[in-house]
Amino acid sequence: MKLRAWALGLCLVSAGAARAANPAADAAIATVTALAHCGAVVSLATHGNSTTRYSWLPGQKLADLATGVALVLLVGGPGTLDLDDKGCPRHLNANILVRSAPLWRAAGLATVLVDAPSDWSGEDGLAGFRIDAAHAQDLARVMQDVRKRTGAQRVWLIGHSRGSLSAANAAARLRDADAPDGVVLASPMLSGEGARRKPWATQTVQATGIQDFTGALLVLGHAADNCTRSLPSLLDAATQGAKAARVQVARLTGGPRSVGRAASLNACEVHEAQDFVDQDAEFAAGVLRFVLGQRF
Repeated sequence: MKLRAWALGLCLVSAGAARAANPAADAAIATVTALAHCGAVVSLATHGNSTTRYSWLPGQKLADLATGVALVLLVGGPGTLDLDDKGCPRHLNANILVRSAPLWRAAGLATVLVDAPSDWSGEDGLAGFRIDAAHAQDLARVMQDVRKRTGAQRVWLIGHSRGSLSAANAAARLRDADAPDGVVLASPMLSGEGARRKPWATQTVQATGIQDFTGALLVLGHAADNCTRSLPSLLDAATQGAKAARVQVARLTGGPRSVGRAASLNACEVHEAQDFVDQDAEFAAGVLRFVLGQRF
C-alpha cells in the first residue's frame, strides 16, 4: 500500500456543530510516512469451521495523547481484503478506511483491518452474511482478541458503505463486554436496491436494530454523495429512536465532487464522494475527534 503525506484540511461541517480542536491529534494526522508492512496478521477460528484473518498495528506512542483506543475497520463492497503475509490488503486497498488507517495510527490509535471469513471470500464476499447473527459473533471474537493484543481500553467499529451493515449488525446484537464502545457508520447503506437480482442488495442499517445500541454512534456522510444507497438526505433516518449515549449525524463538505448530481449506483465506488475522495485528512480528523469524545 502506497502512502503519502496528507495536509490537514479545515473544511469540516457537522450538522451545525462547531469544530473542537485537539492540537496533538491534528498535528499527528498532518504527516504520515510509508511503512514496510501493514500489520501483524492474526487468524481466528470463527463460525462453523471458518477462519477470519485480520492485521493490526499499534498507534504511535505520544506523550500527550494516550488514547488506549483500537479501531476495527470494516470495508465496503464484498469485504474481501485478501491480506498478504505482511498484513497488506491485495483487494479493496483504495477504500477510505484503508487510506485513513495510517492517519489514525499517527494520532496514537491502533488500527485493525478485518478480512472476510474463509467461507465468504468468493466473488460476492460477505454478501448477505453481513447482517447474520454469526457474523456479529465473529466480530465479537475479533474485538476480544484485539483488546488482549493491543491492551486497548476501548474498541470501536468503523464500517464504510456495505461495511456499515457489518458494524451496525454487531453493535445491535452484541451486549456487555462483547459490544463495541463506539460505532462509526460512514456512507451507510440507508436504502435497498430492489431492482438488483441479489436479495442482499436490499439490506439497510436501519433494519439491523442499530437503534438499540447504547454506546457512542456517529453516522457520517458526504453532502455530495449521489450513491443511491447512501444519499445524505437519508442520514438522519439511521438515528431515529437511537438509544446511543452519544450520537451525531455529520455531513462532510468540499472535495472535488459537486452537490446535486443525479443519484446513481455508479456513484457507489471509489473516486466518488461516497468514498470521501481526496478528503482523507478531513475524514480521519473528524472521526478522530468524535472517538475522543468531541464533535465531528
